[in-house]
Amino acid sequence: MTIAEARTTDFFHVDDLLTDEERAIRDRVRAFVDERLLPVANHYWERAEFPLELVAPYADLRVAGGSVRGYGCPGMSAVAEGLVTLELARGDGSFSTFNSVHSGLVMSTIAMLGSEVQKRRWLPDLASCVKLGAFALTEPDHGSDVVRLGTRARRDGDSWVLDGAKRWIGNGTLADVVIVWARDDDGEIGGFVVDRRDEDVPGYQASVITGKTSNRGLWQADITLSGVRVPLDNRLAGARTFADTGRCLTKSRQAIAWEGLGHAVGAFECALAYAKTREQFGRPIAAFQLVQDKLSTMLSEITGMQLTCLRLAQLQDAGRVRLEHAALAKLQTASGARRVCAMARDILGGNGILLEHHVARHHADMEAVYTYEGTDTVQSLIVGRAITGHAAFAS
Repeated sequence: MTIAEARTTDFFHVDDLLTDEERAIRDRVRAFVDERLLPVANHYWERAEFPLELVAPYADLRVAGGSVRGYGCPGMSAVAEGLVTLELARGDGSFSTFNSVHSGLVMSTIAMLGSEVQKRRWLPDLASCVKLGAFALTEPDHGSDVVRLGTRARRDGDSWVLDGAKRWIGNGTLADVVIVWARDDDGEIGGFVVDRRDEDVPGYQASVITGKTSNRGLWQADITLSGVRVPLDNRLAGARTFADTGRCLTKSRQAIAWEGLGHAVGAFECALAYAKTREQFGRPIAAFQLVQDKLSTMLSEITGMQLTCLRLAQLQDAGRVRLEHAALAKLQTASGARRVCAMARDILGGNGILLEHHVARHHADMEAVYTYEGTDTVQSLIVGRAITGHAAFAS
């Protein structure tokens, strides 16, 4: 039984709530995942290499930019944008994270905070993947307390000069357009675009982080900025405070919620396909009560996540989504998908640690999803603040 034949995750017929266009986009990406991504995902994951060969067919999907309208971007609904993330994560978390960085963080940030000139300058090439993007916010000493931001931008004539360090920057070694978040001389926070084009930028050094046990098929970088000069007009026009940065993170956390759901769906489909064909004691293990109980519990988790993600996207389309909405969705899907992947790995027994069955990759990659874009603890405290009106952490 193939993974595709095991698809029974739409238990509450969520598909009925989608438009024809949303289903068409979902199916286009699903075909890419089944035909191009899944066959090579294990190869690249095991070797800790990024599948550059898939960038061109990914560009052909015309999904980069998601809900951004104009400038060569698809302008799809937030629901469709979420479905793209789900399908990519169902196939491979590393490639899904590449999409979330390039399309979800970089392009969305330029669309939200860039001037008209800046949008026209960068978005068309990013939409066609002629250029790739990176979002440099996290620092070696500032993860959950990123608001403290140690990277500095000082004005020097007709340039901004950037000094500091960034860590865990997806696409940081290969990106042409890198949004670097730094604090200026007035203490304001801005997004400064380092346009690398086809040449090295003096003072910009990026090295791939090695030794990872999660998202191994994505190149994440340590970046050092030593006197990196960018033109004055490379500062995003709408980026002045951390609240502006927060708008970008709210959008990104919505995508990560869908990503967790994608991992859960992928792990479930793999476990179900395996359980229907793996025989022990003279019958398929799917016929045993304990296995059916696990599968039912996994499907229950997935169904709850589906409904949350769908409603989150509807709120986004209606312009009503807030930080706490994204936080609650990420809190639910990251912890729920982590449980689903663990149960899938358990169903496969010893084979659950072999890449050929895909579950091991989902199980490992969920550890990254559980942490990035804010840990469960951070998301919980954001929701807690919304519920009680009291902040239990430094703002």
